[in-house]
Amino acid sequence: MTAHPATLREALHRSNAYDDYVAAFESRTGLGWHDPTPASVAGGSMSVVIPVRNMSYSLPAVLDALAAQEIAEAPEVIVVDDGSDDGTAEAARRHPLRPAVVAMPRRGAGAARNVGAFLASGDTVVFADADMLLPPHGLADIAARASGGLILTGFRHNIAWQPAPGGRAARPPWPADLEADHRVRWRAPAGQRLLYTGITLDEPVEASPLRATDGLRQLGYGRTFHDWDLPRMVVTALVAVPRRALADVGGFSSRFDKTGWGCDDTYVGAALIGAGLMVAPLEQLVCYHVNPPDEAGSWQAKLATWPATIALYRELLEEPPPRGRTDAFSSEAEAILADCEVTRLCGASSGPKLPAGR
Repeated sequence: MTAHPATLREALHRSNAYDDYVAAFESRTGLGWHDPTPASVAGGSMSVVIPVRNMSYSLPAVLDALAAQEIAEAPEVIVVDDGSDDGTAEAARRHPLRPAVVAMPRRGAGAARNVGAFLASGDTVVFADADMLLPPHGLADIAARASGGLILTGFRHNIAWQPAPGGRAARPPWPADLEADHRVRWRAPAGQRLLYTGITLDEPVEASPLRATDGLRQLGYGRTFHDWDLPRMVVTALVAVPRRALADVGGFSSRFDKTGWGCDDTYVGAALIGAGLMVAPLEQLVCYHVNPPDEAGSWQAKLATWPATIALYRELLEEPPPRGRTDAFSSEAEAILADCEVTRLCGASSGPKLPAGR
């Protein structure tokens, strides 16, 4: 890697050998890195940010799962409602968990995540989608391993939406299946151009990107595995990041909110990797992902915009690495919050915990 990379693409040429973090955790706790974590294991301060738009079908079950977390100290939970018109914000306010609720005019998921992260008081921000049901040990897993130098990623097991008593989304028993995540079991056909990298495979592939890359370690230095690279492994369905580092790179880019679905998390992953963070998977942290009632239509709408967001991501990779953007991050969030209704029900702090110097 050059001393001062001119582009974000160049800045990605870093190691992803996160073994020192694993060794320190295992020495301190006596647990394996991928072991479920007992509530008795100490962890750092943490905030859960849930961006949501018109997901009243799944959000109550997601909050139920957060309320059932087996963790010594429950983190604050911030639901940021991105202009829903189905009663999602009110459902969040009524929930017994009593999360903080931000009702904002529709701005996009990236803006919602930035606002939630700005308001967060925890040193670690956990981004969880409003259709991700965390296992009981999930937040303890993150809190015990969180570090200023790591991006921690969980996994998902897609399930069909089915109604349960009380209007909740039903879920199968725990544990969810790690192999159900496409980063763990991936299939790709021959002769078809893959959208992310643009390559065409000569033969069909069935492989595990996670295991073929030694738990993502071999994706360091900008390397790829077929259609996968390290930034693409950063999926905001469930990911934990250091709040200070996120603010320093400017958070999520508003340009993706204006373009369509996809790659906003890939870009923020690239920005954090370029700033020196490593990506470490937590194989025990597998959530049930509740598919929308109109699953086929939802995916069709999302995938229609994916080529445009990939093109934007490639464009941003050729720009200088984002650094020193905390003030801009804060100013943009404050401007959005001026048009929001904020209901703090969960005992969150009266203001955000900003990096030193703000």
